[in-house]
Amino acid sequence: MAPTSGAAPVPPRPSGRRRLPLVLAAVLVLVLVTVGLVVVRPGPVGRWLGDGDAGPATVVPVEPAPVAVLAAADVGAPMPSAEGMRAVLDPLVGDAALGGRVNVAVADALTGQPLFERGGGEGTVPASVTKLLTAVTVLTARGPGYRIPTRAVSGAEPGEVVIVGGGDPTLAAGAKGFYPGAASLEDLANQVRTALGGNAPSRVLVDSSLYPGPVYGPGWDDDIPTGGYGAAVTALMLDGARKDPKAGQGWAERVPQPDLTAGRAFARLLGVPDSAVQKGTAPAAPTEATGAPAESTEPGAELGVVQSPPLIRLVDIMISESDNIVAEALARQVALARDEPGSYAGGATAMAEVVSELGLPAGGLTLADGSGLSRRNLISPALLTEALALAASPDRPELGGIFGGLPVGGWSGTLRDRYGAAPGTAAGAGVVRAKTGTLTRVHSIAGVVTTAEGRLLTFAVLTDQVPPDGMESARSALDRIAAALATCGCH
Repeated sequence: MAPTSGAAPVPPRPSGRRRLPLVLAAVLVLVLVTVGLVVVRPGPVGRWLGDGDAGPATVVPVEPAPVAVLAAADVGAPMPSAEGMRAVLDPLVGDAALGGRVNVAVADALTGQPLFERGGGEGTVPASVTKLLTAVTVLTARGPGYRIPTRAVSGAEPGEVVIVGGGDPTLAAGAKGFYPGAASLEDLANQVRTALGGNAPSRVLVDSSLYPGPVYGPGWDDDIPTGGYGAAVTALMLDGARKDPKAGQGWAERVPQPDLTAGRAFARLLGVPDSAVQKGTAPAAPTEATGAPAESTEPGAELGVVQSPPLIRLVDIMISESDNIVAEALARQVALARDEPGSYAGGATAMAEVVSELGLPAGGLTLADGSGLSRRNLISPALLTEALALAASPDRPELGGIFGGLPVGGWSGTLRDRYGAAPGTAAGAGVVRAKTGTLTRVHSIAGVVTTAEGRLLTFAVLTDQVPPDGMESARSALDRIAAALATCGCH
């Protein structure tokens, strides 16, 4: 239970990192005010964003001056004082709508100095703000440009082709699936046909052994596997295990065996009947003693490979859409990069290891999955604010990619319909960028906000004892805290 009195003065948190000047570029979101205006992205940019080949750019009317809806940070702006922050935040943090436990941390993004804490070091059930740690750890472990392969190899028996899942959750059956820019089974099948030189395969094995252990996460609510936001997590799947790749964002019906579903789709592209598809294990790759490529009929010889979009794109999808299946795939990439099993336990172990390597405060940290669906996860607000500050600094430039997908208050993602309707929240519109988290009784938010004077702050507010019927009032209370930071001089 958090104390009901005001927060104690916050001493500077010791840090082993040397803080350098902030180089996080200001991000401007532009409002298109011309009704019916269509913007056509030119070819190279369109392909980078996952579109198909674009034709010549369409001539469009001259646009009016864009309206900035995300304030730029000013590295010369004054930093709020701890006393000023307490005066503003203590009444809001004590809101009964936040339930029996609310833990908060606010820090200066430029220096990493804590400005306000109330239970800042206490592990709290975080829900989907867990994805911020998943993003930071996978970008550290794998790097922004890493791509996840899906391979096809020759089987041990003549006519046998093995599709080997590498953990790409965005893989599509055809040219276009649910995720823009995804790799295609159609492309992989074409490579296999070329490699086989016209010899038709007769059997397909599905190797999803890269992910051992249970397919559902520990600590997940009973309705999550079939509730449309979770799914069986396997090393081979199509469209995040969606039954219909044309389903919208958020809730979607998922297939019960994503690996076999993908294997059957691959077999059909090769002209192999569903009855000739089963799970198996790929033979070891042949030894190339002479340096010559292996024959396509040699067991384990590679017949084709396709690659996922780069991890920076997958991180963006995970954060902007709060995609749980992508999150679990990325947590396993952390595990594999650290020679841990590609399982829930392996991902949790590896993520905690990377957090420690980065010098972030790991006190109170317990992880069971990478999406935040597990109620066994515990993360402290201080860990989140320090992780965000690290990502905003030049110490680890590869981490800056986590900011691109953060929803903007009153504008995008899970904050699209917030910051405006509830009293006391309007000041956060276009100024708050944050990841939200929601489970029954759990409501959280963590991100960055620019003060009225232009200082960039990191903040995290985690609650896990909200009454089951108190979701809307709890969200409004969280938004009032972030909006107060946006109006803050707090000297």
